[in-house]
Amino acid sequence: MKNFLQPLLRAFLPAVLLACVSPRAAAAPPPPPLPASEPKNVAATAESVGPLLLRDESVEQVLALLERWTGKTILRPQALPGATITLTLRGSITKDEAIRALETLLSLNGIAITPLDDKFLKVTPLALAKSEAPELIDGSTLSLPASGRIVSKVFQLNFLRVSEFMPQVAGLLNPGTGSPPVIFEKANAALVTDSLSNLQRIETLVARLDQPLLAGLTPKFYQLHFAKASDVVNKMRTVLSGALQSQLGSATTYNADDRTNQIVLVADARQQPFFDDLITRLDVKSDPNTRNEVIYLKHAAAKDVASILSQLVSGQNNATKNSGQADASRLTGLPVGAPGSPAPGPAPAATVVPVAGLNLALEPSNQFSALLSVLPEERTNSIVVSGTVDDIRLIRELVDKIDILLAQVRIEVVIAEVALSDNATSGISALGLTITGDKLTGFSGNAAGIAVTNGVLTPGVVGAGPVDLAAQISLATSPRKSHANILSVPNIITTHNKEGHIFVGEQRPIISNFLNSGSAGAGNTGNNPNAFSSNVTYKDIGIDLKVKPLIGVDGSVQLEIKQEVNDILGNINIGGNDQPRIGRRSTESFVSVRSGEIIVLGGLQRTSQSRNTNRLGPIPILGDLLGARSREKTRTDLVFFLRPTVLTNTAADNSTALRQVEAFPKDQREQVKKVLTPTPPSGK
Repeated sequence: MKNFLQPLLRAFLPAVLLACVSPRAAAAPPPPPLPASEPKNVAATAESVGPLLLRDESVEQVLALLERWTGKTILRPQALPGATITLTLRGSITKDEAIRALETLLSLNGIAITPLDDKFLKVTPLALAKSEAPELIDGSTLSLPASGRIVSKVFQLNFLRVSEFMPQVAGLLNPGTGSPPVIFEKANAALVTDSLSNLQRIETLVARLDQPLLAGLTPKFYQLHFAKASDVVNKMRTVLSGALQSQLGSATTYNADDRTNQIVLVADARQQPFFDDLITRLDVKSDPNTRNEVIYLKHAAAKDVASILSQLVSGQNNATKNSGQADASRLTGLPVGAPGSPAPGPAPAATVVPVAGLNLALEPSNQFSALLSVLPEERTNSIVVSGTVDDIRLIRELVDKIDILLAQVRIEVVIAEVALSDNATSGISALGLTITGDKLTGFSGNAAGIAVTNGVLTPGVVGAGPVDLAAQISLATSPRKSHANILSVPNIITTHNKEGHIFVGEQRPIISNFLNSGSAGAGNTGNNPNAFSSNVTYKDIGIDLKVKPLIGVDGSVQLEIKQEVNDILGNINIGGNDQPRIGRRSTESFVSVRSGEIIVLGGLQRTSQSRNTNRLGPIPILGDLLGARSREKTRTDLVFFLRPTVLTNTAADNSTALRQVEAFPKDQREQVKKVLTPTPPSGK
């Protein structure tokens, strides 16, 4: 009999279990056939269930099944989220696996199962599970089978900051649990309540990410032999800036130790070959970054050249700085200096991408560096330059263009005093000269070997050279010699933009400061010479001529001319001292001529009165009988003749002087020639 019932129980036991679950489950259609690989008859034990088929079962039916399998009483509120449960277990599984499946299905439908003790289970909406003291797992969750059961766990972080890590993890949690993790910032820990499977994922992330920052980093020390450690590190920061720095990683650092002249690198071991190559190429023997150079000048003054170069360097550096600010302004749309605009500073360095065979050599620069300084050394007429190689190269190129021999000009001057008649308006008109634009263009005359027609000189001998200006003026004024008196015939030789000065006259003492120290008491008239003191200065009385030429490359000459004439008009008594009354006449002119043309300037006129009487003239009637008295009023005009001649630095420049020497008396002429052309010593 026993052998007969055992096969029947094995055949009908699954149907009996389904009938015990619910009427709907028993009435449900049989499950689809099992795959061919699975056995059709699975032996059921006391710890296994299945096959099982649930179709749209209510929460109450599922809780009843869960209560039967766990052997615990379920405590639940009156209202739970409404849901229908569907589950298919095709084979035999353990009771624990079936319980985990039901707990997960209920969690997916917003219902949480919370163990209370060994006899009871609490069933609550998922949003309230956190406040119902779910199971707190003390150890690791990774050893537990994954399920949707709601549990809690405290995560203690060692290296990560809980306030930064947990907000990022909150997005991985089930939103139905109601609230984010509870953070205990002082303990650097957080309490997380969620399904067991989610807590396992968080625990895996913590184990992977909660590592020391220096994990995988190793230090390396580079001993430098030629370069300074801090200089190399600064160069590396420039090269490894921008996008390249992010590729190296934020944990990679390199710093200089100037005490031992080492570079300390903390980086991943895989990055060390890159730094090995870079530091080796930078630590090479090279010339100093700056050097000093002395540039000797041949023609220009050291002080003037140094001033020009300093202004040029300063202007270029300011222009570069302003250009960088303007570029930043265009990028931000804000004017330089406006609120929110970039702070003034150098333009950002370009990003450098490392390539195989990195070459740090730069092309010669056409801009001055901030290290350049230029100082004049007047004792040797040189400039001292300190800067980079490119700085000194640029300064030498500029000095070669500035330190050149300037053009020179000889200015012949004839100062003539012309007596004016009542009808004459100026000395030029009194001499009958034709002036066009301050230039002498028309006069006629003849002299020995010279013929002049309308201001054009024709030498009697071909190749005789230019005619002396004084002779030419004498020739021009010869028809009216009674009206003209040549006062001085000086010559000036000066260079481009350098003032030449001529003074013809005398110096007279003039009391500039007078102090009477005598008292006005009885018997003191103040005439005691020991009772006063005075300071005396000397005043130039005469003709003062200043000429500054500007010589053009085409042979033109622009002259800035300042004329001043001081005359003694009489005396005036000041404090018992006769002081001269000085008449002052001055003009300033700026004219342009060609080399060899004659300039005529006049208009410095003077009017003087004279009276002639005999000895008895002042006595009325008797003076008239013995002699007549006369009064005479005269007008004079100073006329300046100037002829600039641009010198060519050849023997032709001496022709005028040699011709003047030929006009000397024979004895003087021979002495001058002997000095100018000395006889070489014998045997040479």
